[in-house]
Amino acid sequence: MSAAAPEPAMDEARARSFALRMHEILDGGALALLVSIGHRTGLFDTLAAMAPADSRAIARESGLDERYVREWLSAMVAGGIVRFDEARGFYRLPPEHAASLTRNACPDNLAVPAQWLALLGGVEDELVDCFASGGGVPGSCYRRFRKVMAEDSCQRVTSLLVSDVLPLAPGLEAALEKGCAALDVGCGVGRTLCELAQRFPRSRFVGLDLAVGAIAEAKRTAAERRLENVRFEVRDAAEIRGPAQFDFASAFGVIHRQPEPERVLAAIAAALRPGGLFLMQEEASTGSPARDAKRPLAAFSYALSCLQSLAASRAAGGAGLGAMWGAHAARGALTAAGFHRIEEKRIPRDPRSMYFVARANGRAWNLL
Repeated sequence: MSAAAPEPAMDEARARSFALRMHEILDGGALALLVSIGHRTGLFDTLAAMAPADSRAIARESGLDERYVREWLSAMVAGGIVRFDEARGFYRLPPEHAASLTRNACPDNLAVPAQWLALLGGVEDELVDCFASGGGVPGSCYRRFRKVMAEDSCQRVTSLLVSDVLPLAPGLEAALEKGCAALDVGCGVGRTLCELAQRFPRSRFVGLDLAVGAIAEAKRTAAERRLENVRFEVRDAAEIRGPAQFDFASAFGVIHRQPEPERVLAAIAAALRPGGLFLMQEEASTGSPARDAKRPLAAFSYALSCLQSLAASRAAGGAGLGAMWGAHAARGALTAAGFHRIEEKRIPRDPRSMYFVARANGRAWNLL
């Protein structure tokens, strides 16, 4: 019987280096929660608009309790986010920092996705159980999910719609201006679709989503804007029936969330007229965590995939595709659904997203 191989000696320098890395992670995680609070309370917006001031003036201007504001400011100073003049007791948010933290910074406001950390932490107990049972966490357990999802999507899609998203498909904007029938799958609270409907009054838009509350909010938004060329329905996209009736379809960050994504993609393809165009947004991923690790916010995206997309899909009876299913798998799913001329595209201002432009089988798109 051979002797067991000796354990390799631990590299003390590497151990110390990793311990320091863990310190950074703990600091970053704590700061992310406070950044979320700074966004929700409007503190970053207040600071950006003020000259250097003490905590009393900042609390008064923001309408918040001074003691909490002062403690929050202390953490912001410790984290290098807010500058502090100790001699005068004045706090200041540098404009270079405000460019990533205020509502005026949209679509570059990184305080918006910081809200995901608190949201996901709220279901930690349920997620720990899932690791043992293989089950899921229903979407209803994620407090504020609809609001955070809508705000995040508004930054990544709606705010870039005209400048960056529509140009991904040459000729699409001209077709919408001329007038066509468009479908949005997983429309949520309808901000993007209402924006399209308002900008392109000659086109007709239909938004589908299973969330009753989201559809109710979408209908209210359409009514407030007096949009008569858009309608919203509580409906499972996998159950779309009837003859092909749409010239254009979109799905922004929702296909991986479906219990049966392959059925949804096939239904979209069937709903498009021959040669119709489909625009799909998903989380940017190669499908390889080692390769993905080279891009910004990869670990953040994998965390969202593990703690929300996977868990919610499992709870709905799905296979748990996950948000980081990868470009190769997405392209294969589109091909299997009947799409062709599939192109993968990126938007520089949104490193978290990848887009696919695909055509339904048939003649070249007759609106281009």
